[in-house]
Amino acid sequence: MLNIAIIGFGKIGSGVADVFAENESVISKKLGDTVNIKYILDIREIKNHPLSDRCIRDFNIILNDPDISLIVETIAETVPGSTLEAYKFTKSALEKGVNVVTSNKAVVAKFGAELLKIAAETNARYFFEASVGGGIPIIRPIYNCLAANKLNKITAILNGTTNFILTKMSNEGLDFDAALEIAQENGFAERDPSADIDGIDSCRKICILSSLAFGRQLPPEKVYAEGIRYITPDDIKNAEKIGCRIKLIAKAEKIENPDAVYVIVAPMLVPRNSPLYNIEDVFNGIVVTGNVIGDVMFYGQGAGKLPTASAVAADVMDALLKSTKNMMWEVSDGSYVSDYKKYPAKYYIRAEVDPNVLKPDDLNSIYYLIGKTFPDADIYESNNSKELFFTVHISDDYKFDDGIKNLSDAGFKIKSKIRIL
Repeated sequence: MLNIAIIGFGKIGSGVADVFAENESVISKKLGDTVNIKYILDIREIKNHPLSDRCIRDFNIILNDPDISLIVETIAETVPGSTLEAYKFTKSALEKGVNVVTSNKAVVAKFGAELLKIAAETNARYFFEASVGGGIPIIRPIYNCLAANKLNKITAILNGTTNFILTKMSNEGLDFDAALEIAQENGFAERDPSADIDGIDSCRKICILSSLAFGRQLPPEKVYAEGIRYITPDDIKNAEKIGCRIKLIAKAEKIENPDAVYVIVAPMLVPRNSPLYNIEDVFNGIVVTGNVIGDVMFYGQGAGKLPTASAVAADVMDALLKSTKNMMWEVSDGSYVSDYKKYPAKYYIRAEVDPNVLKPDDLNSIYYLIGKTFPDADIYESNNSKELFFTVHISDDYKFDDGIKNLSDAGFKIKSKIRIL
């Protein structure tokens, strides 16, 4: 019998228990032994569950039990202080040579290099397939299947909540608040959705993928991230006019300097010819670009109880069999991350003309001012008859900021500024 413990018995932790119960015969056959959930550690009292009698409150009971082969760490990331607590539990277990499997993207993104180093020193396994993409196999494919490639770019939709909200806004004409409410009613968004809608969740995930792909820890605090709170139905409809959809995109790319990486998380207009254009609802899409293989796309449900629990359970099996080695990347302070504002980009800008400064019907003056400020601009009529929108190519964000200020001074009320992928 293979004894394991689960720390954090919320949606994912209980889902892992469900997977082992539902597929007990299949899992036992593949492992050549049965898996027994000996302990469940949670700050809450677990009632009305078949495993309620396994619940404990003291982590040391698990740590000091020689029969425990593995710990599943699925502590909810939304609880204040939970990241540090999960890190401490994981570090203590790995230092004793106990295998750990996690879905905790916050811990892996911030402490992954350190924890993998400890695991290597104690011959323990530290696996985290479920930390990115839910049930989508992505961690091992990047590290193992694409190992013969020099990976130079990752472009992805990594958050199902924001993708669901933007899909609702696009398909049903809803505003942001109404779409968020539906997401919460359907269990796709937390009561406090900040981590999702402000880009924090996607930031952590692109940090993990970048650390894997480029071999160095990418601390989340080094990444510029913005969310989707300010996206409006007018922006959605304007994007459609030029053959685009708005998605929250996480992007990491090696640039000319071999030691530098460009990383950003932000809403972007995604053109119709992009493989990410048709990713809708709670689904995720991840495009990985290698120098030999070109583009490879991974697609599937990026969140949810059972898809994520399935990935955790598979990691548990691999760790118990010791059939797969740990991944590794270097410890780094992220100083190799380049200033995202120094690189060329394309923007969509929605603006209203201030009648006290400019006459709204004086199109020649309006077009002249835009063209003078942004020579490479395409100008369109907005969905809102009082506004216009235009797309511009820029050499860097600093010049873009100056151009926006100049337009504002000239009588334009800037309503939206969104990057174009």
